[in-house]
Amino acid sequence: MARKATDPKTEAREKKPRKATPEERIPRRIENPSASDLLAIVTQAIFQAGMSWAAIDERWEAFRAAFADFDVRAVAAFGDFETDELMMRAGIIHSRKKIVGTIANARALLAIETEFADFHRYANSFAGFTPLAADLKQRFAYLGDLSVYYLLFRAGEAVPRFEDWEKTIEGDHPRMREMVALGRASGTTSERP
Repeated sequence: MARKATDPKTEAREKKPRKATPEERIPRRIENPSASDLLAIVTQAIFQAGMSWAAIDERWEAFRAAFADFDVRAVAAFGDFETDELMMRAGIIHSRKKIVGTIANARALLAIETEFADFHRYANSFAGFTPLAADLKQRFAYLGDLSVYYLLFRAGEAVPRFEDWEKTIEGDHPRMREMVALGRASGTTSERP
């Protein structure tokens, strides 16, 4: 059987040890997150997909300014004009799909608020992580397995123990591991056995 050719740049990245994230930059759990807090978490997660955690972290203040400090009602009201402006805005990633997805996600959060009064009641209306994760992936744009875990962990909602959950997805996730380790050390993890 022929060995699959690999890209030398990919090989170099895989062999290069990753630098640890400075502790003050590791995302933390947010106590009683508002819909706007949740929009910021989801936006960070979807823009990080396919990029490095650090690349988004370095630009985060520009994202915050671009998306009206993640005011969920303001972002939900964005239309084509605001999308076009965001595509030209300095400091953020210019992905029309992710920008439009962020606007749709603001609307999804408002719909959850209307239907359930708040995100916590919504999350607790499911019989566990798996059905909740499935519903989140249907309701929100660009929310995959990693993003769902990231959102729920930061929002303080019940998630499976990281080591067990990590076995169900591909790849290595050192930044997620750092976030979980910090949550455990500070007593703010929302992991359940």
